[in-house]
Amino acid sequence: MDLVIRDVRVVDGTGGASYRADVAVDGGRITSIVREGSGQRPGGQRVVEAHGLALSPGFIDMHAHSDLALLRDPGHEAKAAQGVTLEVLGQDGLSYAPVDDRTREEVRRAITGWNGDGSDIDFDWHTVGGYLDRLDRGIAVNAAYLIPQGTLRMYAMGWDDRPATAAETERMKQLVAEGMEQGAVGMSSGLTYTPGMYADDAELTELCRVVASYGGYYCPHHRSYGAGALQAYQEMVGLTRAAGCALHLAHATMNFGVNKGKAPELLALLDEALDGGADISLDTYPYTPGCTTLVAMLPSWASEGGPDAIMGRLRDEETARKIRQVMEVEGADGCHGVPIQWDAIEISGVSDPAMSGYVGRSVAASARERGEEPWVTARRLLIEDRLGSTILQHVGHEENVRQIMRHRVHTGGSDGILQGDKPHPRAYGTFPQYLGRYVRELGVLSLEECVAHLTSRPAARLRLPDRGLVREGYRADLVLFDPETVAAGSTFEVPRTLPTGIPHVLIDGRFVIEDGRRTDVLAGRSVRRTPGGA
Repeated sequence: MDLVIRDVRVVDGTGGASYRADVAVDGGRITSIVREGSGQRPGGQRVVEAHGLALSPGFIDMHAHSDLALLRDPGHEAKAAQGVTLEVLGQDGLSYAPVDDRTREEVRRAITGWNGDGSDIDFDWHTVGGYLDRLDRGIAVNAAYLIPQGTLRMYAMGWDDRPATAAETERMKQLVAEGMEQGAVGMSSGLTYTPGMYADDAELTELCRVVASYGGYYCPHHRSYGAGALQAYQEMVGLTRAAGCALHLAHATMNFGVNKGKAPELLALLDEALDGGADISLDTYPYTPGCTTLVAMLPSWASEGGPDAIMGRLRDEETARKIRQVMEVEGADGCHGVPIQWDAIEISGVSDPAMSGYVGRSVAASARERGEEPWVTARRLLIEDRLGSTILQHVGHEENVRQIMRHRVHTGGSDGILQGDKPHPRAYGTFPQYLGRYVRELGVLSLEECVAHLTSRPAARLRLPDRGLVREGYRADLVLFDPETVAAGSTFEVPRTLPTGIPHVLIDGRFVIEDGRRTDVLAGRSVRRTPGGA
């Protein structure tokens, strides 16, 4: 055998009891599992003595924003060091395929705060298949892709806030079909982000029917995680049931003061739908603050027409006063229908280095230092940083986080934005945070339960036939970690710190992390939907 992992605690991803065994790997697959005392121990060209360590399937990040990070830094230590062996990209309805040249430039500007402006990337693709081919030139971890519905709308009809015509809807359906045929696993939406949020339910249902016909799933960032959050969840459940499409709820949180203690109501809603036959899963990250861009907080009407139109409105005094009224008094749809709290908005990154003095501080704190009102500070930052600022939004509730992560269809998703001087620590810490804080320290989940949430459950949603379990014949995408010491190193103060207690990570039987250090192995590839849906 190429490799034998000896005397290891196998946490196999099923959620069942762990056991001790020797696990042999050959040709990139798990070839034998010999339980303690049950037979002759296998030999290998290399033997890892794993006493005290646990072996699990590689972790699957169901919500990642590494679309350009994987190209910019193929080593991708931020995720590989956590034990992540597969990420799902194309999230929140905005990414870089399918596009024409105009759409690509508009997307680059729209999500600079997520991925940088892309000026360092050779954009030599237009289609979903072309992007996946680009990934296949060499990346550290495997990657799957969701077709971004906001990008589709931008491609087909620009940034107009209106219903799609029949011809525009047919064009978007054609783009979905092409993307699915080229290997996408489903479609995402960002329904608090323009222009995707301009789509009505009828338009989304039509697109979801196409996704369903290829065996894919719909992954919406739905219309509100604040005011009306339960109704927004119900809307997605009803829409996908009407379309006959599987539903995966992105970063399924209940945020802001209006939702404190309301996780049980969300879970009851989902349980009723599941018991009625709905196909639903969800992901969360194990932290309370959220992370997005500052421009995303604006009311949707202020974003119609795209980045240039936004800048024009912000520079116009009368329009800027109207924007402020909606944001601070009425509650903008970009801020989930809740009046913005500037002391809860922390700047985590800027595009222009000259703006770095804002980073790590709330908008309210920066305003106090300058002797001005918070809106004045926020408006200046939006204009001078050309809409490229990233924020942390401190609006979550710990009790909601814990209750949702216990649910029977829960999976893990980092929602990790790697851009900015002080990114959210979830980008570097989500998976060890689950294992260290929520398993070992708090006991919210058992180790076996948690590993199932992070491995076999997402593998089932993605219809992966040979990943997500430690099982003979499966791909050797594996993580060796110490249950007693595994922990996230990243914090809000020092977010780019790697985790501890994860010495080895393998993809296709090759070490991408060895003795806690990144190797030069680029074993990752695109994971594409097949014609049969797997």
